Amino acid sequence: MTDIRTAIETELKRLELPDGGNLVSRDMVRALSVEGGVARFVIEAPTTEMAKKMEPLRAAAERAALSVEGVESASVALTAHEQSAKAPPKPAGGSDEDAPSLKLGGHPKGGQSSIRPASVKSLIAVGSGKGGVGKSTVSSNLAVALAKQGRKVGLLDADIYGPSQPRMMGETKRPASPDGKIIEPLKAHGVTFMSIGLMLDPDKAVVWRGPMLMGALQQMLSQVNWGELDVLIVDLPPGTGDVQLTLSQRAQPTGALIVSTPQDVALLDARKAMDMFNTLKTPILGLIENMSVFHCPECGYEAHIFGHGGVSKEAEKLGIPFLGALPIDLETRLAGDEGKPIALGDGPMAQAYAQLADRLVQGGMA
Repeated sequence: MTDIRTAIETELKRLELPDGGNLVSRDMVRALSVEGGVARFVIEAPTTEMAKKMEPLRAAAERAALSVEGVESASVALTAHEQSAKAPPKPAGGSDEDAPSLKLGGHPKGGQSSIRPASVKSLIAVGSGKGGVGKSTVSSNLAVALAKQGRKVGLLDADIYGPSQPRMMGETKRPASPDGKIIEPLKAHGVTFMSIGLMLDPDKAVVWRGPMLMGALQQMLSQVNWGELDVLIVDLPPGTGDVQLTLSQRAQPTGALIVSTPQDVALLDARKAMDMFNTLKTPILGLIENMSVFHCPECGYEAHIFGHGGVSKEAEKLGIPFLGALPIDLETRLAGDEGKPIALGDGPMAQAYAQLADRLVQGGMA
């Protein structure tokens, strides 16, 4: 399928725009996927006015996709960045003028036993017993590291109360929904990416009860056009609540990664997270120790701010794989704040995440 996607992109590069460039060079092609001989993608124009003039180009793009061997039918939607970014929907699932039938946070719909996308080979939950241990940082950098190794990776920010992935991945525009039902995810650093933080006002609190959380998670899994993925990483909220329960029961994760700092208080809560996944029959793929050590950049002194080796000892005691220790690092924090995960580079931290990604790939988990 990768060859077909590449061939489609090659054909789309031949479609020149009146003001210069082509659909690919101008980054106007969104959510390109090929499944069962059916090619689907969205052309996102910079403005609504330009979109109104692009119907001939949309038709030409559809013909271009159909010209590729292996493509039996093509569906190309046309949308505009201005239109999709006008106003986020109301936090309580209120109406939205641009996509009146797309509401987030409604009660989950019945009649759907599984909400795991059929096109996703492996679904990995990244959890923690408590907040503040760097779970989201690990999720974003692991996704980027896997993408650098040639994997087709998705990242779902399911931390509904505190979605931080839009900042960490450097993408904050609202995803398109041409039909008001299917959400087209964003692309960032080679990762297909979706967060509820992209759909809501970033300055407003999400004040939702459990059923609305479950409904939002269902939508972000089953109504997002994820396309074919080798692995979908789900960044969970801290703790052991409704989102974790819904994901484990209805999305059948391949397994879970537990992130903890070495300190005893964090490990107490990490044990509860592991017990939850065991109770829900979700395999625990391994433990990751974050903020394991601080290396002074001036003198080289090594300080174990949160203790030392607690996670590796816990993994050994429980017979669970220990996947690695990640130091507390200023550059990692700065890179996350700038929307450019540290794993994009080639320094020591990028190599640490590359090794973590390689362990997952070699273990057949991603």
